[in-house]
Amino acid sequence: MTSFDSTGKVRALRYTILLVFVLGTAFGAEPATEPNLEGVWVGTLNVGAIKLKLVFDLKKNADGSWNALMDSPDQAAFGIKIDNVSLDKDSVVFEIKRLNGRFEGKFSDDKKKIDGQWKQGGQSFPLVLIPGTKSPALKRPQEPKRPFPYDEIEVSYENSIGKAKFAGTLTKPREPGRYPAVLLITGSGSQNRDEELFGHKPFLLLADELTRRGLAVLRVDDRGVSGSTGDVANATTEDFVGDVMAGIEFLRSRPDVDGDRIGLLGHSEGANIAVEVAAKSDLVTFIVLLATTTVPGDELLFKQSELISRAAGATDAAIEQNRELQRGLFAAVKTSSDRATAEANVDKALAEWKQKLTPLAAISVNDAALKAEAKKVSSPWFRRFLQQNPQHDLERVRCPILALFGERDLQVAPSQNRPPLEAALKVSGHKDHEIHVFPALNHLFQTSKTGSLSEYGTIEETISSDVLTLIGDWTLKHTVKK
Repeated sequence: MTSFDSTGKVRALRYTILLVFVLGTAFGAEPATEPNLEGVWVGTLNVGAIKLKLVFDLKKNADGSWNALMDSPDQAAFGIKIDNVSLDKDSVVFEIKRLNGRFEGKFSDDKKKIDGQWKQGGQSFPLVLIPGTKSPALKRPQEPKRPFPYDEIEVSYENSIGKAKFAGTLTKPREPGRYPAVLLITGSGSQNRDEELFGHKPFLLLADELTRRGLAVLRVDDRGVSGSTGDVANATTEDFVGDVMAGIEFLRSRPDVDGDRIGLLGHSEGANIAVEVAAKSDLVTFIVLLATTTVPGDELLFKQSELISRAAGATDAAIEQNRELQRGLFAAVKTSSDRATAEANVDKALAEWKQKLTPLAAISVNDAALKAEAKKVSSPWFRRFLQQNPQHDLERVRCPILALFGERDLQVAPSQNRPPLEAALKVSGHKDHEIHVFPALNHLFQTSKTGSLSEYGTIEETISSDVLTLIGDWTLKHTVKK
């Protein structure tokens, strides 16, 4: 099924896979027979549609202790400390405590391979390590480099109603003046102000593009991330709408911002938040929507799961089995009035789904992992996500809209989400909007071969230059004083 993060948000909308590995505690009793564990060991972890290269660099100190680090180059994560390394005859265990995970492996007879399993969250995935070399840091050629020809200001403000404080960066032209402003809104999952994932910093790039064109740009850490505070586990999209409203009020309070020219730019769930804010407030001058969803949450996830599964090579039977599970879980929580009721309904739905499986299929089900993931659909965020119909908010938006989709987006498919968007704008009689579908682009608006999530970290491009140019031109056009 689609993965979820610890807050219950749809993880498929923003894949940031936690990687953790563990080793046992006892050293081998017969050092002379131990295989040589020192050196660099490399393997690939297959997590559904994601393939992640992992690199372990192991050096043994004179006192017998280990100096061990792990890299996940596809996620641009390097130098992660391995807390414990142990080797007992042919058995190996690595531990990284901060990630709370475990790798258990065993040397092959020729000592040139370690066959093992990565275990985390009740799940276990095969991982085979072979000798290799360290990977260079991933290239991100579009990432802006300091010094910048504009001002960067560290800022903070509060959403007193939502009991959250935010830390962020405001970039603006150096010359004195009152500038139009854009507030950037991240997608689902807890993200920092740069919307950083897989080594890419798309919001840093967007802020740079727009500020160089003469706009002020505010980007902030999400609730509970880095310098920002606030309850995440019990928050819903409605809380995030309040957070954005607080950001707008902060911008309006600044003497260097023109309060009559403030727009929103959101990606994925952030685009839906932008729509909700614009539907409620006449303080929004324009909205830029990147991969916005326009159908109810269950419809989106059915399609999303199918496309991602097919890209990963799943069979029609497996896709239908997953669809049946999703139907039961979504129905279980969609009308639940509280979390306790939702969790009870989820347990019942899981039991009914398992009863329909063949004995062979039932044996292959990881009960602990399935239950842990399924329970998350009962979170406040997820229940609201299923109940919300984005078209209703779109019909109430009156400010100009720029909506962009990627042709190869497997998470928010344009074939599913563009028609309802056009229909909603037609119903409302909306006059000033543009909708574009960019060929070959994926959910992150990178030029891709297949759109598969496994490509996100391997593509050097952060955002297509055509997308950046269109956003810059359109935004400038809609912030010029009449």
